[in-house]
Amino acid sequence: MIHKSKPFIVSGIAIALTSFYIGVQAQAESNLQQSAPQQISKDKLEAYIKFTKILSLIEHEYVDEVNTTTLVDKALKGMVSNLDAHSSYMDKKEYKDLNIQTKGEFGGLGISVGIKDNILTVIAPIQDTPAYKAGVKAGDIIIKLNNKATMGMSIDDAVAIMRGKPGTSINLTIVRKDKPKPLEIKVTRAIIKVQSVFAKQVDGNILYIQVTSFDQKVVDDVKKVLKKYPQSKGIILDLRNNPGGLLDQAVGLVDLFVDKGVIVSQRGRDTAENITYSAKADAGDIKIPMVVLVDGGSASASEIVSGALQDLKRAVIVGEKTFGKGSVQVIVPVGKEEGLRLTVARYYLPSGRSIQAKGIDPDIVVHSGAITNQETNDGLIKESELSKHLTNDSNSTKVIQNGFSGSKDNIITETEINKDAQLKSAIDILKALIITANRGK
Repeated sequence: MIHKSKPFIVSGIAIALTSFYIGVQAQAESNLQQSAPQQISKDKLEAYIKFTKILSLIEHEYVDEVNTTTLVDKALKGMVSNLDAHSSYMDKKEYKDLNIQTKGEFGGLGISVGIKDNILTVIAPIQDTPAYKAGVKAGDIIIKLNNKATMGMSIDDAVAIMRGKPGTSINLTIVRKDKPKPLEIKVTRAIIKVQSVFAKQVDGNILYIQVTSFDQKVVDDVKKVLKKYPQSKGIILDLRNNPGGLLDQAVGLVDLFVDKGVIVSQRGRDTAENITYSAKADAGDIKIPMVVLVDGGSASASEIVSGALQDLKRAVIVGEKTFGKGSVQVIVPVGKEEGLRLTVARYYLPSGRSIQAKGIDPDIVVHSGAITNQETNDGLIKESELSKHLTNDSNSTKVIQNGFSGSKDNIITETEINKDAQLKSAIDILKALIITANRGK
């Protein structure tokens, strides 16, 4: 997700509203004369006229008096939400909440959600938030918020219900895979102060870094961790259950571990959105062996990081197939208090592949929980299952809720490791990489 400060103009709506007040036909004829080819301009003109006619009919004929601003806002919400699963028009409250969230502090429950088959579904709970502590899991289907059914509900409407005054509670009715009947989970709202980076040690020489979301502090926090543990022989980067966040933080995180090559590129309809992000050589680049943990809750920025490190042959990726969100959203201000989240491009990994609706396949597949051959990732929502997901451009479960990341001790114990098959495998693989690296010296 990228923030933009450029002026915002929606030509269609701007023209439509202007036409409504100063004369549809005169404005339309002017646009028709200035645009080419003529047939396209005529089609656009007819669409603008249709919009303003319907708006006028509702204003004058609807059974109850309606507010024009409210009508236009609702029209914008419907129009943008029908583009794809990640574009949305944000009113004053939603835009304010987004700005707070990307700064790492906001009010609510602490879950990332998506729409699957018109049902609100949990992509991932955020570590150590009210929802996480109440037992909400990735893949849970939320069928009711309090007593209101979520069938057909938009994400924005759902978020508006879930957020509220800290200390107040909300009841989530959840359907969970392998559970015979719906679960009732009560969650108490709180100010969500997200600590996105956690660090632990394993066996004294392995550094475990968990990144739970990509807010604006991730790169700086990881730098502090690396500085605190300079004697580490290997790194495990845990991106499981990480729903993504800011693109620049994903790029910056990869750049800490590589000194050359393309990290990610994006291509859109507008050539201005065709951007390539490359690594920069730095004396502080970390060279030690690395393993990255991912799962079905790893999305967006998490997939950029894991996919780039995989393509650049910098790390071994362990876990389960990721979510598959390979699109770029920009946040464009509309005036001073509203905004538009708009999908403007798909992003591509160093090899040129797009992960949109595909995800990242781990180098080594390890399922969560106890070591088993049974796949446990089926219950997690994927980008390809979201309503109106972008298709992949050919040119181009269950999740262990790690309880040790919030503990005071900075050592992961053997007991904790044995409860997490994916982490255990990552440690074993990293030890082998460390041995191999040492033999080459």
